[in-house]
Amino acid sequence: MERYKYTDVQKLFAPDYGVNLNRLQIPVDPYEAFRCDVPNLSTSLYFVVNDAFYRGERYEVRGERIPHANPHLPEGVIVGSLHDYPELLAKYYSKLAKTSEDAITALNTMLAQDGMLVYVPKNIKVDRAIQVINILKATPQNAQRVVPDLMVNRRVLIVLEEGAEIKMLFCDHAADDKNFLATQVIEAYVGENASLDLYCMEETHHKNVRVSNVYIDQQANSRVNHNVITLHNGTTRNKLDLTFSGEGAECQCYGCVIADKQQHVDNNTLITHKVPHCTSNELYKYVLDDKAVGAFAGRVLVEHGAQKTISQMTNQNLSATKEARMYTQPMLEIYADDVKCAHGSTVGQLNDAALFYMRQRGISLQEAKLLLQNAFINEVIDKMQLEPLRDRLHYLVEKRFRGELNKCAGCKLCK
Repeated sequence: MERYKYTDVQKLFAPDYGVNLNRLQIPVDPYEAFRCDVPNLSTSLYFVVNDAFYRGERYEVRGERIPHANPHLPEGVIVGSLHDYPELLAKYYSKLAKTSEDAITALNTMLAQDGMLVYVPKNIKVDRAIQVINILKATPQNAQRVVPDLMVNRRVLIVLEEGAEIKMLFCDHAADDKNFLATQVIEAYVGENASLDLYCMEETHHKNVRVSNVYIDQQANSRVNHNVITLHNGTTRNKLDLTFSGEGAECQCYGCVIADKQQHVDNNTLITHKVPHCTSNELYKYVLDDKAVGAFAGRVLVEHGAQKTISQMTNQNLSATKEARMYTQPMLEIYADDVKCAHGSTVGQLNDAALFYMRQRGISLQEAKLLLQNAFINEVIDKMQLEPLRDRLHYLVEKRFRGELNKCAGCKLCK
C-alpha cells in the first residue's frame, strides 16, 4: 500500500511472536522497575504493562491509602480500563479506527484484550497533566522458559466532551532486553471548543518494533496539539489520521526524531479538512546518523467546500553521514479554490561554513556538530506547550547527541 511504502511491514511481522492470549500474569512493579527520564512533572501517573491497564495504583486521601482513586482528577473525569465502562465503549470504541482501511488497525482490534479509557465531561478542565508509562515486559510468572519474542497490542480511547481540556503524555519504555512488537491504536474524540494536548515519546531499545496508529476527530472550534518524539528505538512506524469535522478547529502537529546505528523511523500523516475555516500546521524534523533510515509522508486533503482553509506542512532533515537515508514526500490534495496551503521539504548535511566558523574560535569539531544539531532540533521542542517536558527534553536531546545511554541511574537494562 502507498502509505506503507517506506516500511516493510511484512518483514516486521515475520518473526514467530508470542501473544499473551491466556493472560498469563507477568509480575512487574512499575514503581520499582521504572525510572522515567521525565520525572518531577507534577503529573497524575498511570501505567500500562504490555497491553493491560495497571490496577496497582495507591493514592492517599486525607491520610488514608485508597486504591484506584486519584485525588488530582476533577469529579467525573475517568482514567481507567476499557473493561470497566461498557457504555462508553459501545458508543465510541472502534468508530474512528476503521478496520476496513488499515490492516494493522484490524489486527490490533482483533487481538486487543484490554485498553485505557480517558474521559473528560463537558466544560471540565484537567489542570494536572496525565502521564502514562507504557512498559514492555516479556517474562510471565512461573514460566518454564523465557519468551524470546512478544507481541503486544495496546488500545487507548480518549473522549473529550464539549469545552473539556486535558494534557496527556505517553512514554514508551522496555523493561526486558527482549524482542518486542508493539501495535498501538489511539482514538481521540475532541468535542466542540475542547482542547487536547497529546505527547508521545519513545525511549525503548534496538530490539523494539513499534507500530502506532492515531485517529483524531475534531469538532467546531476545538484545538489539538499533537507531538511525537523518538529518542531511542529499533523500528518505529507512526501514523496520524486527523479529521476536521467542525468549523473553526485548529491543530498543531510536531515531530522530532533522533536516530543512529540501524534505526528506522517512519512518520505518516493525513490531515483531512472536511469543513471551512480550519487551520493545520505540521513541522517534523529528523537528525540521522550512521546508517539510520528516516521517512516522512504527509498529506493534506482539502475536500470540496472546505473554503478558507489554512495549512502549512514542513519537513526538514539533517543527515550527519553519507550512509544515512531520508525519504520525504509532502503532498497537498485540494478541491477548494479559496485556501492558503503550502508545503516544503529539505534534506541536507551540517553547514561546513558554520563548522569552520566555530572551529576558528576554539570549539572542537565534535562540540561544533553537537551545537548545530541541537539548534536544528530545538525548534520543534520549543513549540511544545508542556513546559516541564520541554525543559527536560532539551537535556535529553543533548545527552542523546553525546551518545550517552538514554536510561537514567539505577536502570540495569542497558548494562
